[in-house]
Amino acid sequence: MSKNKSNTLAWKSFFAFLTILLIIADQFIKRAVTFNMDLYQQIDIIPGFFSLFYCVNTGSAFSFLADKPWGIYVLSGVSLLIGTVIFLLMFVAVHNRLMAMSVSLCLISGGAYGNLIDRFALKYVIDFLRFDFGTYTFPIFNFADICAVVGTILFVLVILFGKSEFDNFWNAVRGIFKRNA
Repeated sequence: MSKNKSNTLAWKSFFAFLTILLIIADQFIKRAVTFNMDLYQQIDIIPGFFSLFYCVNTGSAFSFLADKPWGIYVLSGVSLLIGTVIFLLMFVAVHNRLMAMSVSLCLISGGAYGNLIDRFALKYVIDFLRFDFGTYTFPIFNFADICAVVGTILFVLVILFGKSEFDNFWNAVRGIFKRNA
């Protein structure tokens, strides 16, 4: 195996491991919350601003589809599909040495899979990070959500400010489909 191929394999392994590590961290934190707090218990960290508040969400962001009994199944299917596509796209980025794109896709897929595990195992997602701004409470979220949001922000920043990296990524993705057509 050439040095270039083994180096690429090492980077792919690193990003796969990092994705798994993010998923494990998410699940560990959620289990720590469920074992140490009662449902709807609040622990103030910065009174009036930041607290841990253990709750569950049967929907997605902002409780979308939470009131639909079939919503958890739709969200699980969408999470599985999108998480897998993004995970595979991460390997395209890694293969082409596009590190910012690789990191963004790693974070997004780790976040998607972290919440997917909750949906499959529990039929809801465990949330616990709460921020209050006066009378407004920001939607409560978790570590997987942070990964997905930070990854998405990085992805957008690459599109906006890393034009050559995004163009290289897009051309690599298009090349895969052209070869397989």
